[in-house]
Amino acid sequence: MEKSIRIITTGGTFDKLYDAVKQELTFRESHLPRILNQARVTLPIHLDALIAVDSLAMTDDERKMIAENAIRSMENMVVIIHGTDTMVKTAKLLKEKRSNDDKHVFVFTGAMVPYSLEDSDAVFNLGCAISSVQLLPPGVYITMGGRIYDADHVRKNMEKGIFEAI
Repeated sequence: MEKSIRIITTGGTFDKLYDAVKQELTFRESHLPRILNQARVTLPIHLDALIAVDSLAMTDDERKMIAENAIRSMENMVVIIHGTDTMVKTAKLLKEKRSNDDKHVFVFTGAMVPYSLEDSDAVFNLGCAISSVQLLPPGVYITMGGRIYDADHVRKNMEKGIFEAI
């Protein structure tokens, strides 16, 4: 039987849409089904639309819920779509909560530009995450901009708008 991947969506820039009435970026529904179809992904994927919040507004309880949901996943390969501003914080929490013998591979990703807007990095980052989750050993990782980072050795450089190793 082919192994499947769970993708947990939590919101963030990745899934935002421009609301012309409110003149702001908001959430409606996840773009994931359309992206996976457009990319012709043939792997078995289980989507879990857990929450839809901007990561700057995410509470500690919501982070804990994300971590617990990921750890309980029946699939050992788990991609987590998350807002980039606090992605590292949630990834570190998940790393703290997982046991040493946990067989899951957790890969966080997101987007600097929403999928719904031109020049988005969402599809590329998702593709990197789906590939990475199949190849990495158990652990907690972040993939952005074509790079893979251990959750404990990465930060978002707010001035440059990129993730970098520390």
